Amino acid sequence: MIRRCFRVFSILCLILLPSLLIARAAGAADPNTLEIVSKTGVHVFSVELAVTGDEQARGLMFRRELPEGRGMLFDFKPEREVTMWMENTYVSLDMIFIRRDGRILRIAENTEPLSRRIIASGGAVRGVLEVVAGTASKLGIAPGDKVAHPIFNSR
Repeated sequence: MIRRCFRVFSILCLILLPSLLIARAAGAADPNTLEIVSKTGVHVFSVELAVTGDEQARGLMFRRELPEGRGMLFDFKPEREVTMWMENTYVSLDMIFIRRDGRILRIAENTEPLSRRIIASGGAVRGVLEVVAGTASKLGIAPGDKVAHPIFNSR
């Protein structure tokens, strides 16, 4: 009986696993979903994109809250050094600076709301992910971790 149950379980796994992997890959290709692979696991975020100059200038300004698991992804192309600030931003953020290949270069944690202090990328980046302050520490996200999103070249 145990053998039969194990065999059925094995067959189900063989049937379902490819479907789950395909669904997972499709999620990483969704421009509104971003995944970070860290030592603690895969962390999925629902993101708004800031692509145009106006969208990037406004960012998360004037918002009074940012739910966990949500964020804004700034797409800077081509890859370059960038600077950010918190003017008119009421929510403390973690700013995750991401290279063209999807590797995290640097994280500015717990930024100061309403500040004009410049926060530099510290090198050339393709994108910046802004999430609620404390997220990087809570989830164990660190420089060198891999980010999956269509704007990052996986080569």
